[in-house]
Amino acid sequence: MRRHLLALSFGFCLHAIDAGGVLGAQPADTPQVIRVGMIGLDTSHVPAFTKIFNKENAEGNFAKLKVVAGYPGGTDIPASRDRVAGFTEQVRGMGVEIVQTIPELLERVDVVLLESVDGRIHLEEAVPVILAGKPLFIDKPAAGSLADTIAIYDLAKKHGVPIFSSSSLRYSPSIQELLTDESLGEIVGAVTWGPCSYQSGIPDLFFYGVHGVEMLYALMGSGCETVTRLDSPDADVVSGRWSDGRIGTYRGIRKHAAPFGAIAFGTKAVKPAERTGGYQELCEQIAEFFVSGNTPVDAETTIELFAFMEAADESKRLGGQPVSIPASIAAARERSVGRLAEFLPAE
Repeated sequence: MRRHLLALSFGFCLHAIDAGGVLGAQPADTPQVIRVGMIGLDTSHVPAFTKIFNKENAEGNFAKLKVVAGYPGGTDIPASRDRVAGFTEQVRGMGVEIVQTIPELLERVDVVLLESVDGRIHLEEAVPVILAGKPLFIDKPAAGSLADTIAIYDLAKKHGVPIFSSSSLRYSPSIQELLTDESLGEIVGAVTWGPCSYQSGIPDLFFYGVHGVEMLYALMGSGCETVTRLDSPDADVVSGRWSDGRIGTYRGIRKHAAPFGAIAFGTKAVKPAERTGGYQELCEQIAEFFVSGNTPVDAETTIELFAFMEAADESKRLGGQPVSIPASIAAARERSVGRLAEFLPAE
């Protein structure tokens, strides 16, 4: 069934591209409200985001956007299978039209939130959106593998479609405050931590560890060269060495107290941060992205972030030996070509 729906998506998207227009383009006399669609109604982010985007008397960019349609999707993992019906009914009750295929969704919307909780299907679901030319936000994780992440970003670049992906933790006010705190001086290292449950079939850190790694990259920026990992049943400790000699570390916790937190090491001070805020800050970034077309997190940073996490799995397999980030990205880019070919329409 999924393959059948995907084939319909391809045909629909190609028809629209041949017609020379953007799917769902509004008539000139229609109020210019950007219509938002959701793919994957199997996460608590779906009703939470809908409440934020569709709030009455919204101001700023939110006044220019409205979630109007959703495609339930879902997979057989418990986190999806056991929740998709409930979350679908929640957003239906908020006035969101529920459709049964991605092509139906793309007919009705201008931009897309890809929310599916199972990252393994993100590439398959993102392809028709990109071919349709719709700006796309992908909720964490960007995909179920580094190769799939690269495939998504490469396809978007080829077609000139703006996309970005991020955890809400990147925009936690306490993290953002560290980035602008002049009393820290220059950030020369960081440690972040948080809960880190696994999802079978994808690299260990992708499912929930991505939150803490996103905080690490918010503080450290890109430029990591090697990754090493220590692991136990209770926790993971993953450290990266950046090209300028800085070291950043993520601790993923599976037992005992597991809050989110961070410490930034500066040239002038050392300061901690706890998790603050919620989804509002991320949704503000998404709204600005949809309105302006400007991507707040560039492709290279997101790809490197996912290389950091996938390299952590390789380091584990190698007994804690360092793994090269550039080599990981190069190998995954070769695999991405074949992965993308699985979901592109035949020429």
